[in-house]
Amino acid sequence: MTSLNPSSPSLGSKYLGGAGAGPRSHSFITRHPSVLIFIAALAIFTIGVTILAEGFGIGVISTSFVKTLGKTLCLCMVALAMDLVWGYCGILSLGHMAFFGIGGYAIGMWLMYARTELIVVQSLAAAPLPPTSGEISQGIATQIFGVVGASEFPPIWAFAHSLPLQLAAIVIVPGLLALVFGWLAFRSRVTGVYLSILTQAMTLALSLYLFQNDSGLRGNNGLSGLQNLPGLNDTPQSTVSIWFLWASALALGLAYLLCAWIVSGKFGSVIRAIRDDEARVRFLGYSVEAYKLTIFTLTAVIAAVAGALYYPQAGIINPAEIAPIASIYLAVWVAIGGRGRLYGAVIGAAFVSLVSTWFTGGQAPDINLGFYTISWVDWWTVLLGLSFVVVTLFAPKGIGGLFDMLPSPKRHGADLGPDAGSLRESEADK
Repeated sequence: MTSLNPSSPSLGSKYLGGAGAGPRSHSFITRHPSVLIFIAALAIFTIGVTILAEGFGIGVISTSFVKTLGKTLCLCMVALAMDLVWGYCGILSLGHMAFFGIGGYAIGMWLMYARTELIVVQSLAAAPLPPTSGEISQGIATQIFGVVGASEFPPIWAFAHSLPLQLAAIVIVPGLLALVFGWLAFRSRVTGVYLSILTQAMTLALSLYLFQNDSGLRGNNGLSGLQNLPGLNDTPQSTVSIWFLWASALALGLAYLLCAWIVSGKFGSVIRAIRDDEARVRFLGYSVEAYKLTIFTLTAVIAAVAGALYYPQAGIINPAEIAPIASIYLAVWVAIGGRGRLYGAVIGAAFVSLVSTWFTGGQAPDINLGFYTISWVDWWTVLLGLSFVVVTLFAPKGIGGLFDMLPSPKRHGADLGPDAGSLRESEADK
């Protein structure tokens, strides 16, 4: 029987004392070279795409594929958030794509408002009398909401004219939603599959609400034309796509640094302990609910920022993007890449996104069996589901587990003593 003493290797040294027990004289990057490798690889990738793209380079890569790569970086970012909340903290959230969509709606509202305002002002410029601010506002509202039979701005659009306020909404709205939902769920000690069902129910309720025309977000029509940045009509999409690629790469790099810093310290040790034995961590005096709420809220904000960068590259967002199936796909990406490994989540999201683009974009050749023709556009989701089952049964560490096959130093694990060179976990187990 394992001991409840925090100093025992089973929990105290392994989780709550192992990380950070050694000397702290070196920098964070020095102590975690994998982070530096990831940032370097991301920088090389971004520079390479820029050189090969149409916007600033030699034109080998098309603008549409640059947008695909930029969107893939955003999906890698939301996969990081999913890995942090699920792979490290053990909370299988089936609602994080809802936060992703909220971020997209928040920036999409400003993009539609600002672009429509330019169109309305230009059309009213030929009027005999200068238009009033009320006439301009009425014209904008009619242009945006005429598709759902409305001509007035709903209250939810009160700050759509202000870019700073909408940028703040990208963080505040999903953060508050996650904070309230998490507080209600975690204080009631809802865990496991029941918590997953609750997060899925939240996502379903939000998507069903947004499908209504009176939701204030144009119902099933969603927000469109988001790829057209206001005031940059003369700037080609080849250039804009590179700008968004840079922004997406920068956001992913910062998110990776943040997540790596969180999981490398004592905080990360505690959330991993919560994942493995929540009752014991609570018994040791840690506020489990506070840790879980912090991670849940933080990852919701990361997902929202990723969505705010994704949808201007996609050009459109509608309630179908927030459907529960999207969050299930997100969990599949992380599982295929290898949950509990930050780089695994990135690999999984990138792999599935690019392979999905290849299969569903008509680039994969159909297979004629004589009696039936396999069209990958129709069978891709089946293949993805089978991949998830195969990975779960035969390769639970996912694609990221392949790195375990690489040669590694003889000494592994966290120091069990305060000094460098002390007995380590793997050696203590032998």
